[in-house]
Amino acid sequence: MSPPAVIGLDLGTTGARAVLADVSGATLAVHEAPYDLHTPRPGWAEQSPEDWERAAFSAISAVASRARREDDIRAIGLTGQMHGLTLLDRAQQPLRDAILWCDLRTGPQRRELEDAIGVPTLVRHTGNLPLEGFQAPKIVWVRQHEPDLLERTAHVLLPKDFIRLRLSGECLTDVSDASGTGYFDSAKRRWSDQMIDMLAIDRAWLPEIRESPEPASRLTPAAAERLGLRPGIPIAAGAGDQPAGAVAAGVVSEGDAAVTIGSSGVVFAAASAYGAAPDGRVQVGAHALPQRWYLMGVTQAAGLSLRWLRDTFMPGTSYDQLVPEATDSSPGSRGLLWLPYLQGERTPHLDAEARGALVGLTTAHGRADIVRAVLEGVAFSLRDAAQAIQGVGAAVDRFKLAGGGARSPLWRQIVADVFDTPMRVEPEGRGPAFGAALLGAVASGLFASVDEAVRVTAASHETITPSAEGTAALDAAYARYRDLYPALAATSRSAAAFQAAETGDA
Repeated sequence: MSPPAVIGLDLGTTGARAVLADVSGATLAVHEAPYDLHTPRPGWAEQSPEDWERAAFSAISAVASRARREDDIRAIGLTGQMHGLTLLDRAQQPLRDAILWCDLRTGPQRRELEDAIGVPTLVRHTGNLPLEGFQAPKIVWVRQHEPDLLERTAHVLLPKDFIRLRLSGECLTDVSDASGTGYFDSAKRRWSDQMIDMLAIDRAWLPEIRESPEPASRLTPAAAERLGLRPGIPIAAGAGDQPAGAVAAGVVSEGDAAVTIGSSGVVFAAASAYGAAPDGRVQVGAHALPQRWYLMGVTQAAGLSLRWLRDTFMPGTSYDQLVPEATDSSPGSRGLLWLPYLQGERTPHLDAEARGALVGLTTAHGRADIVRAVLEGVAFSLRDAAQAIQGVGAAVDRFKLAGGGARSPLWRQIVADVFDTPMRVEPEGRGPAFGAALLGAVASGLFASVDEAVRVTAASHETITPSAEGTAALDAAYARYRDLYPALAATSRSAAAFQAAETGDA
């Protein structure tokens, strides 16, 4: 008899990734289905929920077909990009493309909310500020610019929960993903009545909330037929992509933190008690385990910085070819510095008007220096995020390195040197989709708890040790990097104003 298996789905920024895993932690199959990112104006980022549905069903059915028997698959776990605003009508059809986590159009609405409600009140009710990527300022933007849509709105969902709706017919979400809406009380793990009233949100729009490992819904016969699965299998409430990735990495206890380099860059620390930064500069939320929380710092353009560099100046070049070129430069990139603020910056500056910059360029610099400066600049930004988290009082002493950037030996070493601490590298394939699969395994009763699932499926890790030479050079470069944001802040604001005026968004 073959061992039971579970499916995890990650609805990411570039595509849907499904993983079929068994209870030992072995990955049996992986399938990715891409979809487009729409940028109708500079700083905007949207996607079609219909594209999500096509890709998600394609990815799930592909891995389901790899199971030995249909009955082997015991559950589905869901995760995905956080914060996205998905508006549905009474027929549960999308009213517009979803507005994503990296969309920056809502800067004015964020400022309106902070001025009208006040930072202390916002932090008291939610633990967070209404950041541009969150749902709260997006709802205000839609009310101001597309009011007819809110009149027709019946449901407001997060991205992964749109897929849940198509799988189960139910509107539900989990505590970790809800923490990034801007109107969720992370301390009490429930919708914030005060914020809902202040935002004039119709409570009927909002999904019910569950803890991440709960069996929140079940697969409908129609969806099961599309996927080649048996109807009725449980679907875990799931988690946002960062909490799910933390589960995959085993970052579930006080003192554990994950440094993830994906499209965005994230430093995610587990906490056994709720605690928010008074100024809201560190994101706080409910973790994917009951009675645990997280502290999170984000750099908006981590892998996105490297992608922008490649696609803009070196089209057709693979990352496997591009990144090793940086070894021809030296730690510190021969004095070159990169500010990775292509999509503004979240932690620690909370500044959507911050702009990217390549500083220190001379005729002596070559492509290798520029590539290395981008890798180092992302690592510097992640160090900023880690220091902000530690400034809240988080006692982080164990780091794991995850995400696509962790596949690069050079980038791994740069991060270890910049942080001056050993980094345990998460094995490839142990990303958010795997974490979602573990939540599904708990929901189906294969494990008694998330802690047990993490312990039983733990994998061996390679550890990257910082080098004395690299740490010394990069510590000096980091000090210069820290000077750049305040020095360029006024120039960035004027550039943002010019860009807004040029596109008619001023």
